Amino acid sequence: MSPVSRQDTKAAAFVALHAGSAFVLPNPWDAGSARVLAALGFRALATTSSGFAFTLGRLDGGATLDEVVAHVAALDLATDLPISVDLENGYGPDPESAAGAIRRVAEVGAVGASIEDFDPSGHIYDRHHAVERISAAADGARGLGFPFTLTARAENLIHGNPDLADTIERLQAFEQAGADVLFAPGLQTLEEIRAVCTSVSKPVNVLAVPGLSLQAITEAGAQRVSVGGKLVWVAVQAMAAAAVAIRDTGDLSVLSAKLPLEEWFR
Repeated sequence: MSPVSRQDTKAAAFVALHAGSAFVLPNPWDAGSARVLAALGFRALATTSSGFAFTLGRLDGGATLDEVVAHVAALDLATDLPISVDLENGYGPDPESAAGAIRRVAEVGAVGASIEDFDPSGHIYDRHHAVERISAAADGARGLGFPFTLTARAENLIHGNPDLADTIERLQAFEQAGADVLFAPGLQTLEEIRAVCTSVSKPVNVLAVPGLSLQAITEAGAQRVSVGGKLVWVAVQAMAAAAVAIRDTGDLSVLSAKLPLEEWFR
């Protein structure tokens, strides 16, 4: 199968997921974790900016676009699953940066990506500017020749502005600007999730909330549930706990884990 037809197949599968039953979109942080998630039966994957930055020894936001592109290329080759990319703010404040970032990851196999309205310098873009950026990203996605799924993110709730009404208005504007999926990370209650989902007509991605069940989140209207960097932190927490036990007690029994890697990587 040629690279183009392989990407077309992945793109069509990702679009179909958004028209079917609600699904989980887990976030691997490297090729190995991607292969494990594929072996466990997940139907699509998304990158995590914080998780990938961790693999480089940096905090969230510390990876460059070139590094992200290389990361996406590795993930694309690791499995046959569709991949959506966390592109943060598109690696630049101007609309063309968002569009260019979309094109860069599409060139290495991605079939979806998210663009957010938060600038790394520490501010939320004003609504007009944010909409221009999503519009440019949507135009860039439509020019790829296959159905690239664009997710627009409204970052208010995780960046110090707990204004749900403004968040909803932004998502509605992003929908009108051409976004295929809408995402407001930081929703904490079923009432908030329901308010967002009933205010837009496009599929909504909800970031998993440990205090809520998957069933409750999807019944509140979410089409897609992602986990962000949380799987990374589960893994790192387990590693750190084992390392501390070795350091403090000398107990090596914590190293007894056995994983079916041959089965997962078959």
